[in-house]
Amino acid sequence: MDIMEIAEKSRDSANVKRVFGDPVQHGDVVVIPVARIAYGGGGGTGQGEDKKGDSGSGSGVGYGVAATPAGVFVVKDGEVRWQPAVDVNRIVAGGQIVAVVLLLTLRAVFKRRRRRRH
Repeated sequence: MDIMEIAEKSRDSANVKRVFGDPVQHGDVVVIPVARIAYGGGGGTGQGEDKKGDSGSGSGVGYGVAATPAGVFVVKDGEVRWQPAVDVNRIVAGGQIVAVVLLLTLRAVFKRRRRRRH
């Protein structure tokens, strides 16, 4: 597979169906799932000779896709409402970072108070 084939396949995979899922209808409510999609790619090539005079060559290509849920559009009674997805892992990680910073700050405050007393 050459670089142009991979570039063509990656272009074909980047379409609106990757972001908006198929609508789901239940009664008079329609739910349309939405995702955040990130694409990335790179490539390379090479030629030449090394210091010994041996001929060289090279090539390379890489491609990646990341998808995370963003939320859903809820259509009910002719009105559209956005419901964002809640990323519990991000909330927990943020809470842990805040807790560590708080503990380090308290530690520094108590160390200063001890030094002033002596």
